[in-house]
Amino acid sequence: MIAKTIDEVIAQLHDIIAVEASKNSQMAFFPILYKKVTERIKVGIQNNEFENNVRMETLDVLFANRYIAAYRQYSEGKTPTISWKNAFEATRESSYLIMQHLLLGINAHINLDLGIAVAETVGDQGDLTDFENDFNKINDILASMIDDVQQRIGKVSPLFYLLEKVGKGKEDKIVSFSINIARDGAWLFANQYHISPNKLEEIASRDTIIGFLATQLTTTKSWLIRHTIKTIRFFETKDTKRVISVLGAV
Repeated sequence: MIAKTIDEVIAQLHDIIAVEASKNSQMAFFPILYKKVTERIKVGIQNNEFENNVRMETLDVLFANRYIAAYRQYSEGKTPTISWKNAFEATRESSYLIMQHLLLGINAHINLDLGIAVAETVGDQGDLTDFENDFNKINDILASMIDDVQQRIGKVSPLFYLLEKVGKGKEDKIVSFSINIARDGAWLFANQYHISPNKLEEIASRDTIIGFLATQLTTTKSWLIRHTIKTIRFFETKDTKRVISVLGAV
């Protein structure tokens, strides 16, 4: 069932979390984070924080439906986009950090899905530049939530802070991935996709690039970073239900 309102999006994310939590699956991690962001966007819409609040709900629904559709495809044994396939398959691995699972979901959803959703919200004849301020407002909201997310991760991954210290100045995507940079890339892709005469080709090309980026979020050439990740993971909580509880706590 396709979500039609932001409340339906939140309800479907809740259902996905419940299903994956019942299986002790790491696939619950990303939708927990996503549900929190969606709930914050809903508050923003209710408080008229955006220039066009009706349009923002339209974007939120179109955007979320891309994740929900990918999740269902994968759950039913079908093949979603490469970007989402890589993110979902990574949840079967026990060696990746909690943060890596979150970044893989963020990578697929922001770097691929967001630009498409923005362009579809505006429509082929719409003015994309009119959306830029509200697009940037989403950035501000995300930035305001980062500290809370990091604190929650710290409760279940006490040595998580080491990754930033060890990786400082290095180009490895594992340590240099930036939501702000991803958002900037999503805006550029939205503009490119918006004017493209062959949108399916644009999606396929972008998906190949972002799918490759996903592999860079789980591999590194640096021995030091590999060793640091193993150390951090060793001390991370392995109890999936505990992680789900901490990430999802009000």
